[in-house]
Amino acid sequence: MNYTLNPARYEQMPYRRCGRSSLLLPAISLGLWHNFGSVDDPVEAERMLLHAFDAGITHFDLANNYGPEPGSAEQNFGRIVKKQLSSHRDEMLVSSKAGHRMWLGPYGDESSRKNLMASCDQSLRRTGLDYFDIFYSHRYDGVTPVEETMQALIDIVRQGKALYVGISKYPVDKQLEAYRILREAKVPCLLSQYKYNLQVRQVEQGNLPTAAEEGTGFVAFSPLNQGMLTDKYLSGRIPEGSRAARPDGFLQRDQVTEEVVASSRRLSAIAQRRGQSLSQMALAWLLHDERVTSVIIGARTVEQMDASFASLQNVQFSLEELAEIDAACGV
Repeated sequence: MNYTLNPARYEQMPYRRCGRSSLLLPAISLGLWHNFGSVDDPVEAERMLLHAFDAGITHFDLANNYGPEPGSAEQNFGRIVKKQLSSHRDEMLVSSKAGHRMWLGPYGDESSRKNLMASCDQSLRRTGLDYFDIFYSHRYDGVTPVEETMQALIDIVRQGKALYVGISKYPVDKQLEAYRILREAKVPCLLSQYKYNLQVRQVEQGNLPTAAEEGTGFVAFSPLNQGMLTDKYLSGRIPEGSRAARPDGFLQRDQVTEEVVASSRRLSAIAQRRGQSLSQMALAWLLHDERVTSVIIGARTVEQMDASFASLQNVQFSLEELAEIDAACGV
């Protein structure tokens, strides 16, 4: 039986157009990088995904290697959609990616045509979907010619396996090359996805303005800097169960430096004056920039998700606040 949805769900979420495309993305998208794998609670995963859709999130961001185990996030997503949301497929934008290590041997990594074509087929089987709305090249690997990777994306669209394509983590020169190849093939790049947050701002020097100038949507991932832009580490201690406490996590203990914690404390004080938590201000700050199409959040619980939604209530910043935030970040 399908989940009974809130009929007013689309009134709760603002939507933004992807560059020059007419396609709309929710201001907040749900990423399944963490908390939707085979090691996670399947009941809570289902609860979070349904709650997100009920709140107006229509964009769900996957990759072939999300888990752990790799591939399990796609499997769990497909199971939940089949069980609860199958009649709502046309209301959803589902993206997946390929380009990082997924299987053993020389073809399970990097961005070759062989890897992308096989990965797309595998991801469709795992999710049980007929097509992806967006399929990304997950990274520029430094080896594969951009034209080879882009031709694979073009053919994935022409074969009906995806409606749109995107790129992630490409340096600016390769980003521009990818845009040109895709545009000439009349399969323009819909979205560019990069790590971007208050404390990681390198994209401001190239990737973000390039996407805007070229008419491509921009999606920010890791908006809370792996948890550093939350209240979790403000004491300087690493809480048990946090990402930094996990030996296999992307946030390592040595990244929780005094400098970063001090920056987070300064930002937290600004957020309190705005009536927001640090994490809420971090999301709002990204969304105050109209060049940012959507921000991908992760969540461990529905309550965390709701706290993120509250950031949408105030995405306006005074010039004084923006200057103070830059100073707190050392910009």
